[in-house]
Amino acid sequence: MDGNLSPNDLSHIVEADKAHVWHHLIQHKQFESKDPNVIIEGKGMRVWNQAGKEHLDAVSGGVWTVNVGYGREEIAKAVYDQLIKLNYFAGAAGSVPGALFAEKLISKMPGMSRVYYCNSGSEANEKAFKMVRQIAHKRYGGKKNKILFRDRDYHGTTIGCLSAGGQDERNAQYGPFAPGFVRVPHCLEYRAADQSAPKQHYGEWAADQIEQVILREGPDTVGALCLEPVTAGGGVITPPEGYWPRVQEICRKYDILLHIDEVVCGLGRTGTWFGYQHYGVQPDMVTMAKGVASGYAAIACLTTTEAVFDMFKDNADDPMNYFRDISTFGGCTAGPAAAMENMRIIEDEGLLENTNAMGDYMLGKLAEMQDKHTVIGDVRGKGLFLGAELVADRDTREPMAEKRVQAVVADCMGQGVIIGATNRSVPGYNNTLCFSPALIATKDDIDHILSAVDGALTRVFG
Repeated sequence: MDGNLSPNDLSHIVEADKAHVWHHLIQHKQFESKDPNVIIEGKGMRVWNQAGKEHLDAVSGGVWTVNVGYGREEIAKAVYDQLIKLNYFAGAAGSVPGALFAEKLISKMPGMSRVYYCNSGSEANEKAFKMVRQIAHKRYGGKKNKILFRDRDYHGTTIGCLSAGGQDERNAQYGPFAPGFVRVPHCLEYRAADQSAPKQHYGEWAADQIEQVILREGPDTVGALCLEPVTAGGGVITPPEGYWPRVQEICRKYDILLHIDEVVCGLGRTGTWFGYQHYGVQPDMVTMAKGVASGYAAIACLTTTEAVFDMFKDNADDPMNYFRDISTFGGCTAGPAAAMENMRIIEDEGLLENTNAMGDYMLGKLAEMQDKHTVIGDVRGKGLFLGAELVADRDTREPMAEKRVQAVVADCMGQGVIIGATNRSVPGYNNTLCFSPALIATKDDIDHILSAVDGALTRVFG
């Protein structure tokens, strides 16, 4: 931990935090009787708080972000060098890191060709929604404007993104929402909404439920389908075999843009550069944020095919024909500079290969733990993005109460291991433990994480 901070410094920092910082996702009433957790330093996969306690971080910064680990001096240096040269210019002009990172990024995304910069995943998804709506006006008389989203998927915090949010507890108290967003069913076979769904070819059947919604709404009114490649906060839901090819087929059949939200899965989390690349599909639009620069600078991107880009190339004399959008901090140069170095690290250190190897190892260990603990009903995941769904009864699949799931998280925290869990998201189904260690994770790291979970499950459930 940083030895430059004295006990008095740390005490002042904690008091300033309590007095003035409005934390994310926290009920602050508790801080009337206890201190907030202030993270002081990070190195590799470990962080230290104001008390000097070390924690092994199994969720990459709390929200699936720090993909290459903490303390990367080479990224910090790349950002410093760029900021001295040019820190910012509005996105109507180009920049050296903006051009070079776009070129590098597109080289990892066959079929895509354009990068639109902004500063958060929510904002990237808003840009995509705006493009869909503008295309509807330009090409379809405004009619083909509906955007489909999936139950249990999450796309961001703005009112527009919450309108496309499939997690009702995240949406609660923020309506009314924007019109024209339509929900389609999730694809989690373990929680199949229709018990008559076929055991064989379930993935195709689940995709066909999307087609039923399209037919109900009218194909001539639907402009895009927005999906996560692997559902993240809704329970780490990996798509069943056959799902994605059928989704692609349906989109092409009805001239619907396929928008894949890679904010969590992008830049290596699942063992490929992007999650959709496991499934042989070609999206029209891809959004990304968290792992793009591993949290070393704020950056998000919306990438599109040239065909989508060409829909906005028109007569320059018409002032209404271009994409009339701006992201102020999309013009910051720190983001693409950090992203370039982040991508170099992933390549040079073989982190995609490590993610696949360690992900397979962790999934296997979770399966062994499932044999030991009857409260684990299902384990699933891709790469170093894994979940264990807890149940009160394995036979009936009754979900474990959220309070008891959070007790497991708290027990692990007490052991110095930070894990995640679905919480305050899907009514009745906030029962999945979530794991997303940095792509640098070793077998020792994973054993450490799972040992803490094993102990927590034993103490919480007996």
